[in-house]
Amino acid sequence: MKPSAFRYADPRSLEEALEVLSAEGEGAKVLAGGQSLLPLLSMRLAAPATLVDINRVPGLDAVETGEGGVRVGALVRHARLLEDAAAARVQPLLARATANVAHPAIRNRGTTVGSIAHADPSGEMTSVLALTGGSVTVATPAGVETVGWQDLFVGPLETSVHGPAVVTSAFFPALPARSGTAFAEIARRKGDYAVCGAGVVVTLDEDRRVSAARAAYISVGLVPEVHDLTEAVAGQPVDTADWAGAGALARTLVDPDADIHASADYRRLLVGVLTERTLIEAAAEAAGRTAA
Repeated sequence: MKPSAFRYADPRSLEEALEVLSAEGEGAKVLAGGQSLLPLLSMRLAAPATLVDINRVPGLDAVETGEGGVRVGALVRHARLLEDAAAARVQPLLARATANVAHPAIRNRGTTVGSIAHADPSGEMTSVLALTGGSVTVATPAGVETVGWQDLFVGPLETSVHGPAVVTSAFFPALPARSGTAFAEIARRKGDYAVCGAGVVVTLDEDRRVSAARAAYISVGLVPEVHDLTEAVAGQPVDTADWAGAGALARTLVDPDADIHASADYRRLLVGVLTERTLIEAAAEAAGRTAA
């Protein structure tokens, strides 16, 4: 199918983009990578009156890495972030999750911030923003504001950002000390949307005992959720911690939906399996960091 007719705006500054969005009202959509939006247009599941293409707006294509975390601009492509060694060093979940995003052709064009703004519960980057306790920066005619992940995601494909606004960046806090991460997902074919995915962070104390374990999932809930699994392994030595028990706890905390790809029970089973698997991997990494 072909998209419905729409007007096309090509602003050369953020101020101009906001002016167009203000003038067009609710009938306008922002276009960055287009890997989520364009298929919706082609299937006529979305029919904006105007597309506001921000690809020529300067200052939105940077990855800024510091001790506190990683800030990713709205025009940074998945492939660019995947290759950024400094970003992966400060927050390893970025590279690990991005490597699972679709196919190389889509990663070459799609944007990390666009994926977050699309708010697909099957999207890897929404779960990473949640698991790291991240936020987005939103520019509006009234100024710039920061929106935490808890306030950003309202429902499937829906965020709290409305009206004339551009999500200009996403911020991912740095990995805590003595911590390790892991990310894994199961899909029918590599690159397809995951039937279930899990990202985890494990933190140890100075005695190599587990002090925290958290997980976030994709294709499980309607919006990203972060689940604290610490009670199943708190204070246990990293080498003998009850990771299976943490996986069992995770199964009781999620409430997956069924669809044509998987039943709710199957997704709950996968949550347990992936949780145990990724926690073991993250704990081993945390132990290595602690030893170093």
